[in-house]
Amino acid sequence: MKDKIFIDTNILVYVNDPSDRKKNRIARQAILEGIQKENIAISTQVISEFYVTVTRKILTKMSSEAAKQEIRLLRTIEIDEIDYHSILSAINISVQHQLSFWDSLIITSAKKLDCQVIYSEDMNSGQTIENIQIVNPFIESSSDN
Repeated sequence: MKDKIFIDTNILVYVNDPSDRKKNRIARQAILEGIQKENIAISTQVISEFYVTVTRKILTKMSSEAAKQEIRLLRTIEIDEIDYHSILSAINISVQHQLSFWDSLIITSAKKLDCQVIYSEDMNSGQTIENIQIVNPFIESSSDN
C-alpha cells in the first residue's frame, strides 16, 4: 500500500515561487510524483491559503487569474471540503495536542482523507499526530542533492 500524502499550503506555494530554487525543485518533484502515483490530497483550506499567499505575500506575486489557473489544475487531486464537523474536530486536536487551530485543521483533513503523511515545512518534521507522520520534504531531501 502506498502512503497517501497530504500537501500543506507551503509546499504548493514553493511550486509557484521561484525565489528559492532548491525548495521550488523539491516541491515540484513532490507534487508531480504525487499526481503520477495518485496519492496526494489537499483541502479547501490549503487552496484558500495558497491563493492569498501567491497573490499577496510572495516576492514574485501571481495575478489573480494566474493563481486561479493554478487552482484549476488542482482539481485532479483529492480535496477535502472543510465543514462544521471538521472545525469541531480541529478544535479537539488543537486542545489535545497543543497545536494551532490551522495546523489542527490540516491534520483533521489529512485524517478524513486517510493520509498517512503530511508534507509541511511549518509543522515538526518527524512528529506523529493522530497516527499521521509529519515530513518536511526540504529536510528529508537535503541529502539527495
